[in-house]
Amino acid sequence: MEILLLQIFIPLIAALIILLSGKSIAKSLSGIFSLVPLLITIYLYVNFIPDASTQFLVDIPWIPQFGIHFKAGVDGISLLLLILTNLLISIIILSSFKHDIKNLNAFYALIFFMQSGLLLVFTALDGFLFYIGWEIALIPVYFICALWGAENRIKVNLKFFIYTIAGSLFMLLAIVYLHLQTPGNSYDLLEFYKLDLDNVTQSWIFWAFFLAFAIKMPVFPFHTWQPDTYTEAPTAGTMLLSGIMLKMGIYGVIRWLIPVAPIGFNYWGETALILSVVGIIYASIIAFTQNDIKRLIAYSSIAHVGLISAGIFVWNLQGLQGAMIQMLNHGINVVGMFFIADILIRRMNTRDMNQMGGIAKPTPLLACTFLVVLLGTVALPLTNGFVGEFLLLIGIYNHGIWLAIASGLTIIFGAVYMLSMYQKVMLGPVHSSTAVINDLDGTEKAVLFVISILVIFIGIYPQPILNISEAAVVNLLEQVNQKILVK
Repeated sequence: MEILLLQIFIPLIAALIILLSGKSIAKSLSGIFSLVPLLITIYLYVNFIPDASTQFLVDIPWIPQFGIHFKAGVDGISLLLLILTNLLISIIILSSFKHDIKNLNAFYALIFFMQSGLLLVFTALDGFLFYIGWEIALIPVYFICALWGAENRIKVNLKFFIYTIAGSLFMLLAIVYLHLQTPGNSYDLLEFYKLDLDNVTQSWIFWAFFLAFAIKMPVFPFHTWQPDTYTEAPTAGTMLLSGIMLKMGIYGVIRWLIPVAPIGFNYWGETALILSVVGIIYASIIAFTQNDIKRLIAYSSIAHVGLISAGIFVWNLQGLQGAMIQMLNHGINVVGMFFIADILIRRMNTRDMNQMGGIAKPTPLLACTFLVVLLGTVALPLTNGFVGEFLLLIGIYNHGIWLAIASGLTIIFGAVYMLSMYQKVMLGPVHSSTAVINDLDGTEKAVLFVISILVIFIGIYPQPILNISEAAVVNLLEQVNQKILVK
């Protein structure tokens, strides 16, 4: 059997087994099954040749009368997203072990079901298959947030669902139109790349894809669903949304939007770039005003994703490579930050930072790991965040100095509000409510130690990650630039 099919379908099989298993073994089964896709990803990484080719290819006629194939493959861009997805799913499942979760089997089954959808999105080379994966990933996380979320979860998640479904329909319209323009009415991505469409057509296709991807990321002004959803979702749901799901939008821009509609991108890419930079500044300013720790991290995520988006739309090697490594780094850091927030909320029974303080003294392990993850988030040199944000800013600077200055505010503002958060929460006088707080234990140590090691290791030695995507990124750049020059 093709190894890539195992990668995609094992989480789906795991979901069914866990759903039908006894509650007493659901956690153990989930922990074991979460490692299997990660081990397969390690196999793919070890056997991957770091060139521009598509490897581990699967191409099976699925609904041939409509030109639909189950076609999937892995290049350097896809492989980084597989590493991100399967690494973070393992961490997210481990992080949930301290929670008393009702309907445990359904909860973990939905996570694995979502994982299959995510892996399909990141490997699909058929437009119809990509759309199926896109929707499969949305449905489980909606139920996770709606069933296990906080008090206002129904209203908030309905808004999230409407936003994302509406964006998806625009994308479906574009995919069907492209399918009808191909010589054999195919959904094959490579056939989409070969199409020679006029400027007006490419412009509306650009916006049809961009709406779907911008909502998912989210990019200003399509972000309004995000802070409430992140705040009301259970911690695992917030981690899935922020750590992995928003990368679907970033990946979609790189793989589908710009190469399929290069002339549309040439006309409208600058507008998307400006929206990304505006989002950085807007979200950073709003983050300053937050006392709710989860909302502050949510707005911080919008700012950091805005920088990644800006790095893509400048469309040069530094910007794209920065976006690739920063997708991984942002996922690691934001999952770490939301897990730390969850630890504090469970111990303090509040999200209000004004009611915290002096926690570092009774919890030295939490204080140290919190600081490491925070420094990675604010891009301190020798942490993972610095590598990605440095490349992104160089890429933006090569496009325009004023945009680079504006984008650089994400680092300056981020350092101010993140360090201010740390001071409010961890430092200062010890209150009666914080004097008896417990330090990290068991799975909490395991999760934060792994994340802290990744923050430092990638910061010191990022080359193996950059090597994975470089050839594929260069190849994509050349293909798109050639089409733009021809026009």
